[in-house]
Amino acid sequence: MTYIKQKMAKELMTNTVNNLDKFYIDGQWLENPNAEQLAVINPATEEVIGYAPSGDKQVVEQAVAAAKKAFPLWSQTSAAMRKALILRIADEMTNRQDELAQAVSQSMGCPTHVASWLHIEGAIYAMTLFAEQSEVTEKIERGDKCMIVQEAIGVCAFINPWNFPLHQFVGKVGAALAAGCTMVVKPSEQTPLQDYIMAEIFEKCGLPAGVFNLVPGTGLVVGDALSRHADVDMVSFTGSTQAGIKVAQAAAPTVKRVMQELGGKSPFIITEDADLAAAVQYGVEDVMLNSGQSCNTLARMLVPQAQYNEAVALAKSVAEQLVIGTGDDAFLGPMSSKTQQQRVLDYIQIGIDEGATLVCGGLEKPAALETGFYVQPTIFANVTNDMRIAQEEIFGPVLCIIPYQGLAQAIEIANDSPYGLSSAVFAENDESACAIARKIRAGQCFINGGEFNYNAPFGGYKQSGNGREFTGLGVDEFLETKAIITTA
Repeated sequence: MTYIKQKMAKELMTNTVNNLDKFYIDGQWLENPNAEQLAVINPATEEVIGYAPSGDKQVVEQAVAAAKKAFPLWSQTSAAMRKALILRIADEMTNRQDELAQAVSQSMGCPTHVASWLHIEGAIYAMTLFAEQSEVTEKIERGDKCMIVQEAIGVCAFINPWNFPLHQFVGKVGAALAAGCTMVVKPSEQTPLQDYIMAEIFEKCGLPAGVFNLVPGTGLVVGDALSRHADVDMVSFTGSTQAGIKVAQAAAPTVKRVMQELGGKSPFIITEDADLAAAVQYGVEDVMLNSGQSCNTLARMLVPQAQYNEAVALAKSVAEQLVIGTGDDAFLGPMSSKTQQQRVLDYIQIGIDEGATLVCGGLEKPAALETGFYVQPTIFANVTNDMRIAQEEIFGPVLCIIPYQGLAQAIEIANDSPYGLSSAVFAENDESACAIARKIRAGQCFINGGEFNYNAPFGGYKQSGNGREFTGLGVDEFLETKAIITTA
């Protein structure tokens, strides 16, 4: 495999991200009232590039109070006003696209040129789409002696992940703005930088004070306080299934709505009549993109037994051509943190101990990359679906290739998982692929090389969560339905 050395950052992010030491509450940048801070570490250089404040319960109270105060007026704004404001926000995101890409790259590790299209361009497009959904609050459905309307649910708490920090930010915040909700946002401890840029964008675009409030902090303190708060009407969480359970438990006593986008172990069925080389390349690149740190990554490749050895050889060839680092030709960056790097390496060792065949990659650091939290693109063959590496979410550049005998068995293996977030099918044509897709219990299915689509709702079955993000269905999550009963 060809590797390149990572480029050292010439400037700390604190030189380009303003107010990183402050909270944004009620339209103001507020000093941190306590000494607690969160170190932001560049995973490619292992250097601290800035510090964000770590909120406490008092800061959460202040932010929720601001959102509650802003809700009555904001929720009554016209759809046209909200639409115009969201479009202004999208325009300003475009103006600051390079800064957003740098912020995501330097805090979570994705090469900047990849981050620009993978993390930023799509998020901007999604924001423009939410503008078109604002009119939902002005629609009236008329029935026999009744009218049905939809209204903003209220104050929302958003607990965001580190792997797609702007994508998930927009999926929540854009939908909430379209619906007329106010919000308190907690970014991941590892990746707060792009949220600060977004706060500046909201301020510049004239978003009313209190509609958006930014409170960095830990999940144990800020996330828990938001989930429990009686004045929070809804909490939306993206992260691991285990953490999602804790959020739901904390929210239960106040009977608030909880929306969760959680883990995945998505299957990819390649049929016997498919273009094997194209299918395998699609699957390998999907798993390795973003260094495998995607909840919907196609981590289980299911291949007909008769073509298994050929598929393994093709997968190895594709993986070994991928460049790792942070340069302009890099496909994979580092893991987002030392902790995540060790987690992935632990799973690779588990796969070896379980008896799977290590085709490429493994436990050694990539050549010429001594600094940075890197893991080699890793492929396991001779995997059975009962192995831990096939059942548990690894969240790294690790692919399991599983053989099957007949489509019935392939579908059975695909559905033999506690998760159901995403899936894929590569077949001779779309018609036959769709027939298989309908039998897979997952919220999405990509057929014959389909790519992520912001015009399609995103969310999963089973332990992959509940609710949907993006599209009109994503906005619906932030609405309450009211029936107005009449006499005539």
